[in-house]
Amino acid sequence: MQPFHLAIPVIDLEKCRQFYKDILGCSEGRSDRHWVDFNFFGHQLVIHQKPQSEFVTEKPVSNPVDGHDVPVPHFGVVLEWDTWVELAQKLKSQNIKFVIEPYLRFEGKVGEQATMFFLDPENNALEFKAFKNIDQLFAK
Repeated sequence: MQPFHLAIPVIDLEKCRQFYKDILGCSEGRSDRHWVDFNFFGHQLVIHQKPQSEFVTEKPVSNPVDGHDVPVPHFGVVLEWDTWVELAQKLKSQNIKFVIEPYLRFEGKVGEQATMFFLDPENNALEFKAFKNIDQLFAK
């Protein structure tokens, strides 16, 4: 699988740099005064500093999924099961405030998965998930 590339705007570059490096454990790649590349679990994530005046403040959007209000937009990675469990424990120990606490979604159904949602310092929503049976990633 080829890695994806995602670039997101942030206001506080240093605060976000610390979050992605220290909280999520992403290694830093190239950077400049107004942007930083990260190895986001094998994918390329770039945070670009933008002034607050360029951000639109709208009511958060969500979609109901399995009894939870899932924030939209969001991004993240499908991890191996044990890696997901370790990350969930790490985030809990660092008192990360979850939008949706780690739990098992679609339990006993096709597509059963572990998932969790939380926000970065700029309120970008992230979802990390794992499948015990990765063959169900795209199952109907």
